[in-house]
Order: sequence, then structure tokens, then C-alpha cells
Amino acid sequence: MEGKANQPVIEFREVDYSLPSGRRLLHSLNLHVQRGETLVLLGRSGSGKTTTLKLINRLLSPTSGEVLVNGAPIGETDVIRLRRGIGYVIQDVGLFPHFSVERNIGLVPRIEGWPAQRIHERVEALLRMVGLDAEVAARYPHQLSGGQRQRVGVARALAADPEIVLMDEPFGALDALTRDQLQREFLELQRRLNKTVVFVTHDLREALRLGSRIALMDAGRLESVLSPEDFLRSSAPLPSALCKLLERV
Repeated sequence: MEGKANQPVIEFREVDYSLPSGRRLLHSLNLHVQRGETLVLLGRSGSGKTTTLKLINRLLSPTSGEVLVNGAPIGETDVIRLRRGIGYVIQDVGLFPHFSVERNIGLVPRIEGWPAQRIHERVEALLRMVGLDAEVAARYPHQLSGGQRQRVGVARALAADPEIVLMDEPFGALDALTRDQLQREFLELQRRLNKTVVFVTHDLREALRLGSRIALMDAGRLESVLSPEDFLRSSAPLPSALCKLLERV
């Protein structure tokens, strides 16, 4: 039983990914994500962060190697069931413009066959959880601010209570004040919900603030994995990928 508890929720084993042109975007990736942690994938554009994220919910498939979720190879898992168990938040939110906020948030529970009243109650609870008033439920995405849309995106990802949440630069397009507020709200949500989160960013400060561990990527390779505390205490020479990021800070 103890072995099961210690088993990674997500695991990459010698994963390569290449484009049809033959260009290799990931090189022999070995990485694991433990239950309840926020693993931040940190790196510059083109480092392989988003490619890695998309391999988890099978938006992409490895050229070689294996990705496992809860010990099962995802290539052998029904892709619809897999994706319904994984929340997904992206920078531009991806809300359906012709759906109300309530319908956007309740989409997966509706597909799962939840009763209408249960969906309504879940939407109300999630809006409160992400700091939005209940009246927002009747609005449409174009009637919301950027920060409100991002909150709705987080609520939608949590709607069916998935074990895993993938977040791809979710706060990157927001102004600094809104971004800071949403980062604080994310930390509070994670403290309460204890989800397994994989979070993509190129922002070092955001990685240090939000991550349980930080996986530093460069040119499709995993360069190091450190906790924020280990990073701040480290007296070893900085990895080259981190030096490149620090040039932008």
C-alpha cells in the first residue's frame, strides 16, 4: 500500500518527441510528478515546456518512450476518459464565446451526465472559490475582463474535480497587478484542494513563488529539478538555462 502511495501521478520515461520534419523537440525526458505537488516547467520559449505538457493529456504522442498517469501508460488509456480527468488552463483561456460563463464551467460535468441542479450548485461554488460573484454566471466571455476570464478558465478546469491540472502560462497575458493577485489566489486554492499541478512558465519569479519543485528545461532537455528552497540556497554554479533566464529578469 505504501508503494502505491509513493507512486508518481505522472511519469516520463525516456520520452522523445520529434516533428514530422524530423526536428527533435524533446530529448530523453525522464521526469516524475508526485501527488499534490505543483511542478513548474521553467524555460525560455522553445525549451520544450508546452510540448511536455501536451504529452500528458495526449494532445501530442511521444515519438519514443512512455508517459504514465497513475502507473498506466497513457497510450493504452482511453483518451476521452484521460482528458476528462485532467483540468487544462491556457493563457488565452479558450472559453467558448457563444456559451455563458455557467455553461462554459459546467461543460465537462454536463458531458459526464451530472444533473442540472448539481451542475448549477457546482458552478456557484467554483465562482466563489475563484473570487467571482454569482451574477457573473449569466455573462459571456466578451463581457469579462482578462482577469475574470482567467478565473473562469481555472473554474472550468476544476469543474469535474480532476486529480491533475495542467496550466500553460495561465497568467502570462495579464497586467502585473492582476497577475500577482491570481498567483496569490492560486496558492490559496492549491493549499485547499491539493491538486497535482504541472505549471508552465518562463517567469523565474513565478516559478519560485508557485512551485513545489522547478524543472528547468533548455532546448528540449531537462537540465535540473530543484525545490525553490534548494535553488535559493544553492552555492553551485547556475545551470546555463537559468543563466539565460536571469538575463531577462
